[in-house]
Amino acid sequence: MGGGEWTTDVFSEREKARVASGKKVFDYDDYTKRYSRDKWKAHPNLDPKGIRFRESRDSAEHAYSLAIATLFDVTGSMRTLPQIFQKKLGELNGLVVRKGWAEHPQFLFGAIGDATCDSVPLQIGQFESDNRMDENLEKILLEGGGGAQKTESYELATYFMARHTDIDCWNIRRHKGYLFIIGDEMVYPNVKAREVADVIGDTLQENISTVEIFEEVKKRYETFYILPTAASNGRDPEVLASWRKLLGQNVLQLEDPEAVCETIALQIGLSEGTTDLDAGSKNLAEFGVSKSTILAVRNAVVPVHGRLVKGDSGTNLGPIDTDKPKYRLL
Repeated sequence: MGGGEWTTDVFSEREKARVASGKKVFDYDDYTKRYSRDKWKAHPNLDPKGIRFRESRDSAEHAYSLAIATLFDVTGSMRTLPQIFQKKLGELNGLVVRKGWAEHPQFLFGAIGDATCDSVPLQIGQFESDNRMDENLEKILLEGGGGAQKTESYELATYFMARHTDIDCWNIRRHKGYLFIIGDEMVYPNVKAREVADVIGDTLQENISTVEIFEEVKKRYETFYILPTAASNGRDPEVLASWRKLLGQNVLQLEDPEAVCETIALQIGLSEGTTDLDAGSKNLAEFGVSKSTILAVRNAVVPVHGRLVKGDSGTNLGPIDTDKPKYRLL
């Protein structure tokens, strides 16, 4: 629902308690994988079946809430990247809030698999402003499945976001939230009525085209696809072209998966108009982010906000030379 505040103190205390108890960081994943795959289930807090809405609400604490959802592919083609994302995404709130890139963000995290073959094809948490967002990340099951084809059920996740989220930033202010999907494969052509019934619990009279459901979600969310180049299909031109057909320039190629939080955070600040590419880069440097990571972040957001560069962008992280781009965008 989005109440409370995220603090490093609470995060640190939870870390100490976990170490003292001997529990692993991602204890639910470890516990679940002790059993055969046919017994695997989404954690109750992340199970989308029967959920009417995941809600992002204004409150006395957060008068101008902003809904931000990040869903990442946890199938085998993503290799070890989901583990990186699961560990890194908890830092997102601090990055967004510290320099005022968004004043009252509320974060939802989730995971995407393949509804044609996976035991747990969709996991969706709640929008949170406090340390419960970390707990949701820790409960994600990294199934590592998927089929042999170059498609995963991104459209099923998008259906949930379009029809099972209720966000006050849009309801009250007509201000779009943000949806980031991270993966390396293509969508299926349709949202299948059978999969919606099985995974989410809705009854549809017929399938919905994937193009239609993306147009629906884009009415309330600025929607981005992040394609990590280190994934199995991260440099596949067919995958890249398919997502650009759906989302246009809002496809971000990410060379460094460790930069996922910084990329999402800066993209939000740029889209909100609370920073620009150069000021945002300097802010990241102030947070202790390395030059190589900042360069990866800048190059990820160039389809929307600039031009691709190579190497050191200058000791002061100055502006990109827009008159003489070093690379041509694909």
